[in-house]
Amino acid sequence: MAALFGSRLRKLRDAAGLTQNEVGTLAHVVGSRIAQLERATGAKPTLELTRILDRELVADELLIDLWPYVYREAFPNWSQAFIAYSARARVIRQYSSHAVPGLLQTSEYARVLLSMGHSLRDAEHLEERVAARLDRQVRLTGPDRPELWVVLDEAVLRRPVGGAAVMRGQLEKLLRMAEEPNITVQVLPFDQGAHGALAGSLSVLVMPDGSEIAYTEGAHHGQLTEEPEEVVQFVLTYHHLTAMALPPLMSLDLIRSVLEADYRAASTPSRSDRRRLAQQQLQQRGGRRLRTGGGRIPRRRPRP
Repeated sequence: MAALFGSRLRKLRDAAGLTQNEVGTLAHVVGSRIAQLERATGAKPTLELTRILDRELVADELLIDLWPYVYREAFPNWSQAFIAYSARARVIRQYSSHAVPGLLQTSEYARVLLSMGHSLRDAEHLEERVAARLDRQVRLTGPDRPELWVVLDEAVLRRPVGGAAVMRGQLEKLLRMAEEPNITVQVLPFDQGAHGALAGSLSVLVMPDGSEIAYTEGAHHGQLTEEPEEVVQFVLTYHHLTAMALPPLMSLDLIRSVLEADYRAASTPSRSDRRRLAQQQLQQRGGRRLRTGGGRIPRRRPRP
C-alpha cells in the first residue's frame, strides 16, 4: 500500500508539472521526503502531510482515501482489521487490563509500549507505529467523533510504564480527555476481584449501521468476532465491567489520587506536606504577632 501511495503521488506530481523539491516546499517538508514517499522508503506519511499533498496536488481526496491502508501496515496483521473497523465505528467501548488504550495514549507512553513489540523491526519502524497510533486519536475531536467509553483496570494506573514522568503525563492526559463530552473513563478497582475479561482486553464497536463487533486482545495475539451470537456475550461482559467499575466522577478522583501519591514531581509536595507547611506558616505568623503586637515596653530607669 505504501508503494501504491507513492506511485499515485508521483503521477499527481508529474501531472502538475512539479519537481519533488517544489512539492516539498508546498507541503513544508524537504524534497527528499517527497522522494522517500514516492519510493515507499522511510517513514510513512502522517495524516496531516497527506491532507496537504492531496490539497496542493488537487487529488480529490485520492491520497486521503489511501492513507488508512498505508498506515495500518505499521501494525501487526492481527490488529489491522480492528483498526479499520474502529476508524468507522460510531461507538467504541473498551476495557483494558494492562495499559491505557491507544486512543488515549501520550506519545511518550506509546513509544515505551510499542518498543517492546516482538514484531518491531527497527527504530524507524517504532516511530512509524507511534505516529500511526497518534494519528488515530485525531478522530476523537473531529466532526465525526465517536462516543468512547473506556474502563481501565486499576493496574493500568499503578504500573509505572516508562517511569514517573511518563506516567504523570499519561494520567494528566486521561483527566483532560475525560472532560470531552464524547469520552467517559471508568476505573475498575482491585477490590472487585475476578471478572469475565481478566485474561486480556476487550473492545466492542458499534458500526454506523448499528451492527456490533467484538475484539479481544492478549500480549501477542488478537481475535475479531463478528458473529452476532458470539458478540452478544462480549457485550454482556462489557456491561458487567461498567457495573463493577467506579462511577465516572469517582474514577477521575482515583486517577488524581494515584497521580498525586505515586507520580507527583519530585519538587511538588504532597497534599499532607502542603497542609503541614501551611500550619507551620500560620503558627510562625501567629508567634511573630505575639512578639511584636503587644505595644512598646517602656525602658526601666536605673536606680540612683
